[in-house]
Amino acid sequence: MRAMSRIAPCLWFDGKAEEAASFYVSLFSDAEISTVSRYGAGGPYPRGTALLVEFTLSGQRFQALNGGPHYSFTPAISLSVSCADAAEVDRYWEALAANGGIEGRCGWLTDRFGVSWQIVPEGLGALMSDPDPERARRATQAMMAMTKLDLAAMRAAADRNSD
Repeated sequence: MRAMSRIAPCLWFDGKAEEAASFYVSLFSDAEISTVSRYGAGGPYPRGTALLVEFTLSGQRFQALNGGPHYSFTPAISLSVSCADAAEVDRYWEALAANGGIEGRCGWLTDRFGVSWQIVPEGLGALMSDPDPERARRATQAMMAMTKLDLAAMRAAADRNSD
């Protein structure tokens, strides 16, 4: 069994913590909701509404809190998913952008709950830090024109001569 992380990001929601956690858990094969604590009578939400949902995604522990309308998410923090191949990039991208999600630039998107994600193909870091600065520059230029990242297209751009 994998050791659980000691640090858990806590995501603040306005009434949709349990729905969001259930959605996220449905996307990852190594994921589960471990506990749900609920509001009692007299809380800011109806009795029985989730207060705190604890869940794991690929061994990373998270908390989803129904804290109210006081705070909202910004792209200043995002969840980055490393994808083994283009098919995995497509699967996460399509699921997270569905039903009101917003596609951003350079592999970023915001899901329907307002959480920002980076969907990143494995190999991107190596390409972006290529020892040949011109290859890295061409790959970066290609990436800047993309929404969902296409590593094959970025590699093709990096391999083009600028002659």
